[in-house]
Formats: sequence, C-alpha cells, structure tokens
Amino acid sequence: MKIVILGCGRVGSRLALQLTEEGNEVTVIDQASSAFTRLGDNFAGTALLGNGIDEDMLKRAGIEDADVFCALTNGDNRNIMSAEMAQHVFNVPKVICRIYDPIRFEVYREMGLGVICPTIMGTESIHSLLMKD
Repeated sequence: MKIVILGCGRVGSRLALQLTEEGNEVTVIDQASSAFTRLGDNFAGTALLGNGIDEDMLKRAGIEDADVFCALTNGDNRNIMSAEMAQHVFNVPKVICRIYDPIRFEVYREMGLGVICPTIMGTESIHSLLMKD
C-alpha cells in the first residue's frame, strides 16, 4: 500500500516505522525537521518537511495515488482540513483522522470520515480500569 502520514510525533512515527517494516510505501510530512529524528537513520520511507494542508505538498507526498492518508498532528483543525482534502479533493480511498475534541469527533464521524478520538479512548480505558474488581 501507498500511505501518506501527516504528523511525525509519537503516533505518526511509530505507525510509519511499523508500516514500512511491513513493506508498505510510506511518506511522512511534518512542519518540524526535528520530528523526523523519531524515525531513526534506517527509515525506509520518505520524510518531507512542509505544511500538510498545502495541496502542492500533498501532491509531492504522492497523495494523488495514495491508498491511505492519516492525519495525526496534535492539531484538530489541521487534521480535519487535511483529511477532508484527502477525501474530497484527492479521493483517497481510506482516510483516518485523529481528533481530540469529542464533539468534533462525533460530527466528522457522522460525515463519513475515519476518525479516532484519544480523549474518548483514554477516558473509556481509565473508566474500565477503575471499575475492575
């Protein structure tokens, strides 16, 4: 698969490394060059410095023939905007977007965007641990 990941934080970098180890073609975009140190020296994919809501940058990353796009920055607005571009402008078949705000999560999930919400997931996990015997 050809996968474009926006955001090379802890989640984006771990996912990129795992996906390249599995033989996928991965391109990671981040605005901070220091973020790419998380990928290590042997990263088999491509790392691009730039803005993930810029159409030219997304094209440079290969979004036009990507199978998957993951928006994993720490900013909900940036993630939502880039995910919508991937879905509606570039027709990427599978788009996944991390959204911290539970209200936005529900809205974009209902619109058909593949979303995850660490806030909801974390709350549910903690609640589950609290309620264990």
